[in-house]
Order: sequence, then C-alpha cells, then structure tokens
Amino acid sequence: MRRQLDVFKERFPIAGSFTISRGSKTEAEVVVVRLSKDGASGWGECVPYRRYGESIDGVLAAIEAMRGALEAGLSRDDLQHAMPAGAARNAVDCALWDLEAKRTGLPVAAAIGFPQPSPLTTAYTISLGEPDVMAARTAEHAHRALLKVKVGTGDDAARIRAVRRAAPDARIILDANEGWSEETLTHHLAVCAENGVALVEQPLPAGRDALLGTIVRPVPVCADESVHLAADIGALADRYDAVNIKLDKAGGLTQALDIRAEARRHGLSVMVGCMVGTSLGMAPAVLLAQDADVVDLDGPLLLARDREPGLRYEASLVFPPESALWG
Repeated sequence: MRRQLDVFKERFPIAGSFTISRGSKTEAEVVVVRLSKDGASGWGECVPYRRYGESIDGVLAAIEAMRGALEAGLSRDDLQHAMPAGAARNAVDCALWDLEAKRTGLPVAAAIGFPQPSPLTTAYTISLGEPDVMAARTAEHAHRALLKVKVGTGDDAARIRAVRRAAPDARIILDANEGWSEETLTHHLAVCAENGVALVEQPLPAGRDALLGTIVRPVPVCADESVHLAADIGALADRYDAVNIKLDKAGGLTQALDIRAEARRHGLSVMVGCMVGTSLGMAPAVLLAQDADVVDLDGPLLLARDREPGLRYEASLVFPPESALWG
C-alpha cells in the first residue's frame, strides 16, 4: 500500500501580539503535513519564516512537489538530499518520524536515545516594546524560572535594566534577533553582565558577526540565525558559546540531531528553540531538548488557543508529548 500525503495550512491567533526587532504579528500561520499508511498517520508542522525567504504558499508548493516521491515511500535519509533545509522539509521530516513510530511501536524518544523523557524548564518570551511596557509584562511572569526577553534596538540598556528590576530572581536570556551593531555590541554586553543576563542570542546580523570572535564576551553568546546546518558550526565556534537549534531552520529532527552532536563536539552549549506555533510543532523539539542547556519551547503559551490534544505545561515546565499528539 502506498502512503497518502495530505498538506494544508492553518491559522492560530496569538494572545495579543508578538513583537521582535523585525516586526509584529497577531497570528501564527502554520503548514501541517499528514502521511498515512496501513491505517497509521504521522503528523508534522512547520512555520514558514520570511527572514529566510519562506512563505505559506511557497512551503505548500515545495511539499506538493514531493508528493510523488513521498507517496512512493521516500525515506527520511533520502529526504535530506531531496529537499533543502527549512520549514517545508521540517514538516515532512517530522511526519515521517511520527509515522515510523506509530507503525513500529518504537517511540521517537527511545529511537533518539531518551526512552524516559522528562519535563523540561522552558523560557517564556517577553515581546519587544518600550521599557515600561516590557517591565510590566515581565512583572506578570516574574515567578517563572526562565524568561526570554526580545531586544534588538540601537539602545536597549533601559530595557535590560527594566526587565531585571521587574524579575530580580528569574534567569534571563536576551534575544536581539540580529538587531545590534558593531558600535553598540560592547556597551550592550556590558549592561547584560551588570544585570546578570545568562545568555544573549544573535546580537549581530548573520554573516556580519566576525567581531564576536575578537572581543572578550562577558556574557555567553548564542548563534541563532547564523546556524542552520551541522556544517555551519565549525566556522562559527570561535565566536559563539552556544547554538540555538530550531526544527524549522534545520529542516526537521533528523538534521537537528546532527547539529546537536556537532555543537557538542565543538564544546558549545545547546539551546533548543522554536517559532511561534502549536504543540504539534513543539512536540519533536521537546524530545530533542532532553539534554539541552537552555530550552525555549513556549510557542503554544503565546497563542490564544492551541490544538487538541496539546502539550502539557505547568508553571515553567513543559512535559513530553503523549503519543496521541506526536511521537
């Protein structure tokens, strides 16, 4: 029996809005893949990202172009060569993992080395805004163990100080989304150090981050937009202390596992992050993140509604997915 491919788009409203240095949005647009065979169905979800030239229509078209090969039985290994890294391949790759698990009875967690996955402490994201607005929002979530704060303007010192005052006991990481410059980098990192920031994500634009390898970094710096594939890491290991692995960048769990292994080989810390999507998109990442140093998988918490069944969240913990959701 041949596989059957179904692919479609969905929209989920965000609770309020989500703002980073590149703009705001009020809904999460996702593409969902279902691959079915012999009464079993595997599911995958992706979030196309304009920063990488992706769109909903483009991702749908890329997956449709693979229909013949996927329905004929294309393997996960062959998929890595048949499609480029990115959101489209992520949805397909994760659907193949899920289908494999449901047909063989071997959970994905066990297949990747975590037969008894545990709950993880995840960050909760504070959107970019004026310092007083960010402080008020941070105060609402100051009880959380880990906060991820969006920055990325010409002068973020007031924002950094405001969120630290609002959450004096929380572990704080910052995400500049490529928004700082060579001129502001040293100043901003010094302010981060003064305020006990634990990690800074992608302060400089990808491809223009060589300065990070020539300065003393008073706070660990994490590559995000600079790293898509395992092959990227060797050239960046001198300028970063950690890498943020996202399934939509990597093109699925298969490549993400390779990135994690390569990061460890170079002595880098591992962060597992996400786009703003539903529990279906987060579920594979929760398993990938079982041995991560930093976990940022709060996508469903930012939505006005999630899909059912969804991941279980309690305070700052995210629990491994049940098989009815994925894996």
